[in-house]
Amino acid sequence: MTFVITEPCIGVKDASCVEVCPVRCIASTDEEEMYHIDAGTCINCTYCEPVCPVNAIFDEYKMPSDQREFLRRNREFFKNNP
Repeated sequence: MTFVITEPCIGVKDASCVEVCPVRCIASTDEEEMYHIDAGTCINCTYCEPVCPVNAIFDEYKMPSDQREFLRRNREFFKNNP
């Protein structure tokens, strides 16, 4: 299980989640319009979820079905940005 950042993050990039992550598994680039969570590094601590101001972070098994594409997008981001 991992957490996934979804559509509400697009254009916001608040970084509250980055600040509370104990393993620094949340990242972005200047070109990206949102943050992403590295599933291989995430320890499922849940610290990021309550601090997100736009409620964009979900447990992958509890995310809304219309946001499932963001699971793939998060994985692709870390595949392309090691």
